[in-house]
Amino acid sequence: MTPLQFNPASMMNLADVYRQQQEAMQQMQHSQSMKVGEGGASPLQAGGVNGSQAPVGPFGSYLTEMVNEVNGKQQVSTQMVTGLLAGQDIPLHRAVIAMEEASVAFQMMVEVRNKLLEGYQELMRMQV
Repeated sequence: MTPLQFNPASMMNLADVYRQQQEAMQQMQHSQSMKVGEGGASPLQAGGVNGSQAPVGPFGSYLTEMVNEVNGKQQVSTQMVTGLLAGQDIPLHRAVIAMEEASVAFQMMVEVRNKLLEGYQELMRMQV
């Protein structure tokens, strides 16, 4: 599995990051299914899912909506800064507020992701 390259200064589209995370998860699931073929038991298959991907429920939709909202804030911030630099009639304080709003939203999304990963790892450490 290849590590994700992340540079917040150059990132303009959070949907791409979300897509990269989804691809990494699919690669991980694929590698786990390959191990199952060697005789190991997958936690998903042990739960009765039979290796098929479960449909995205309301929680997955909520996360997708959150990523799209943060992406929108990033795009608005980028447009305001670009307009400001191009000499358009955009007040400086509004551009700074938009940049800070996008930054705080992104930081919150990263912290939510970190907490979800911690919870998942804790569940994986539990003995059945």
